[in-house]
Amino acid sequence: MPITRSHCVISILAALVIVSLPCERVIGAGAPTTISHLALYQGADREKILLEGARKEGAFTLYGSHTWYRTVAKEFEKKYPFLKVSEFRTDGRNLIKRALEEIKAGQYIADVIATTGEQMDIMQREGVFQEYYAVDARHYPDEVKVKGKNGFTYLGHYETYNSLGFNTSLIPSAEAPKTMSDLLNPRWKGKMSIVSTSTGTRWIGSTLEAMGREFLEKLSEQEVKVQNMSGAALAGLVVSGEVPLSPTIFDANVTQAKQKGAPVEWRPLEPVVTTVAYSGLTLKAPHPHAALLFLDYIHSKEGQQLIMKGGLWSPREDIGSLGQKFKKSYIDQKYSVEEAEKKYAEWDGLMQRLFIRRK
Repeated sequence: MPITRSHCVISILAALVIVSLPCERVIGAGAPTTISHLALYQGADREKILLEGARKEGAFTLYGSHTWYRTVAKEFEKKYPFLKVSEFRTDGRNLIKRALEEIKAGQYIADVIATTGEQMDIMQREGVFQEYYAVDARHYPDEVKVKGKNGFTYLGHYETYNSLGFNTSLIPSAEAPKTMSDLLNPRWKGKMSIVSTSTGTRWIGSTLEAMGREFLEKLSEQEVKVQNMSGAALAGLVVSGEVPLSPTIFDANVTQAKQKGAPVEWRPLEPVVTTVAYSGLTLKAPHPHAALLFLDYIHSKEGQQLIMKGGLWSPREDIGSLGQKFKKSYIDQKYSVEEAEKKYAEWDGLMQRLFIRRK
């Protein structure tokens, strides 16, 4: 049959339609071609794609700020024996410093970053994260979801509570402080310590807002020592009896110590500083399939039950907690990044003036 002008026009139009189709429709909806497409992909074959990609990648790198991540990583490796988790762990401030320095130098090492809200917010402002789809997000309250345009920038995976830890060999449970005001009892003068890290800063801010400046000034007369160490390290000093009591101890550290038979107890002095830890996918994750598989795992019911074995609390609503019936202070969620930076500087300064430089 001779080729007419109308046939040519039809052929050209058909070619234009094919060219104008979105890439994913041409190559198939089950084959995301970029990290952003993969991270937000919700097709029925999503898990299959992640598993196949993760097998090829063989590993991923987790940057975290809690000791329990090592246990979570080991259990994840048991579930997916073809994957190896490289873990870097330090406190939140040093974690951001390292991550941002690497990224600014063009080095993309971390695949998943997991730390507290304050640190995650700063990294979000610097454009560190890639929005992603979370299979089990529907089981989490909106308070722990940080949403972007198309997915989640990061999603909360545990809560911890920071309040009174005390050595029961030195202080019987019935005699330990039961309220914040009890910390002013002359009996505790020279026996308390707080940490100087962001944990201590957060506690100063929460106490200032709940109890007022006058309370902090009176507390400073109790000769409270400021320790330049993590909350976990200070909990270790409470366990050993070197520090009889501290109002900046995480309940998770006490839970782990008690499981080993340590003479230590934790008590909520209201309002209890509540810290939410979040996990996010980095913008140029070197191992995106394995990283997304890990994010699915840590937010799954299985992952959250493992989180709770570490003395942490799950924000997942279909698991629940064992009775956190106390008033909480979500100090991190109250301010924007810019406001929080000013507040933290103010609280750090207050700690210096009242507890460190005081003679």
